Amino acid sequence: MVVSVMRAAVLAFLFCAASLHSADLALTGGTVYGSPNEQPISNAVIVIHDGRIADVGTRASVQIPKDARIVDCSGKFITAGFWNTHVHVFTPVLLHAHDAASTDLNKELDAMLNRWGFTTVFDVASILDNTLALRRRIESGEVHGPRILTVGEPLWTEVPIYVRDYLLANHINMPVVTTPDQAAARVRELIQKGADGIKLFTGSVQAGQVANMPLPLVQAATDEAHRHSLPVFAHPQNELGLDAAISGGVDILAHTAPQSPPWTPEFIAKLKGAHMALIPTLTLFDFEMRKYGASDAGRQQLIDKVTSELSAFSTAGGEVLFGTDVGYTTHFDTTMEFKLMSDAGMNFPQILASLTTTPAQRFQHSGRSGRIAKGMDADIVVLEDDPAKDVTALSKVRLVIRGGQAQYSLQ
Repeated sequence: MVVSVMRAAVLAFLFCAASLHSADLALTGGTVYGSPNEQPISNAVIVIHDGRIADVGTRASVQIPKDARIVDCSGKFITAGFWNTHVHVFTPVLLHAHDAASTDLNKELDAMLNRWGFTTVFDVASILDNTLALRRRIESGEVHGPRILTVGEPLWTEVPIYVRDYLLANHINMPVVTTPDQAAARVRELIQKGADGIKLFTGSVQAGQVANMPLPLVQAATDEAHRHSLPVFAHPQNELGLDAAISGGVDILAHTAPQSPPWTPEFIAKLKGAHMALIPTLTLFDFEMRKYGASDAGRQQLIDKVTSELSAFSTAGGEVLFGTDVGYTTHFDTTMEFKLMSDAGMNFPQILASLTTTPAQRFQHSGRSGRIAKGMDADIVVLEDDPAKDVTALSKVRLVIRGGQAQYSLQ
């Protein structure tokens, strides 16, 4: 009965989206994890009005407007909408955001992002003009998908070997930068066109080696980005790439670094001293090893390496942001990422923070995103099972609401 009531209500949202901003919506009966460090609210009510959370609390304490649409969430678990801070608007379907059919874009976004609870994503390498076109189609309501922040085209001194064929096949030119002046000019150009951040390949994989970005280029790019108050991401790859990112003022490591030495307490202190955040992307390394036919032992050795890096960073209180590298990888399911983060010693509140409050704070959205609280954007995920008992339940998404409108529902 609960499932049928929820499904009927959700279908009404999807087909009557235009009316949602004028009608109140109430999610009732679920257990609400309002933020990572708050006690959950059992038998809760969340009232949504005009795209924002109007009230939240126990059923006894919240007045449900008489004309509200009601979704019975009894037996379900509710969190704030998830952030994925490492995606790529770069799949064959999404590369045609200007003119692809909305049905095709919806299908792709459902499989890649919506299905997994992501209401906000940070695209950290794509074609800026195309990504902005997708963002416009989503914000107009024509396509349903997450809020998109983007860096557009990344800066690199050599194109990574693993994307060359794809770029060539799709007639995409992403030129290299070779001087500090070029790096600064490229950053200014991206900002002028509408980028929300900058991505540097301080380590770019080549055939049997890594091309590292010289420190003066890193500094020129980050200085220019910071002049405009934009965050800078780095793909580090190895020890030299990490050192360039730290010394150059980068804000976020887009990956752990499998080709670096073990992360000692002294090195972790350097990362924290630089106020750097880390996006682990642990599942990526499993995906890559399987793609290239590595042995099970070799694959596990690499997983153990990157998991140990996350463990050292997280245990020391480092700032962790959730990200999966989807759009480059085709492994959309988030279950493994949650399991590996747990294996690295992160508990449920820490993992939930990496999905919600931490990215909202890092990217200056904490006044509107990351928590279920009165006045916040109505970005909400309804889960089948309790993630406090099993963190992989964070991948068992029943319903996603963004800005008060249904973004995804499990049929």
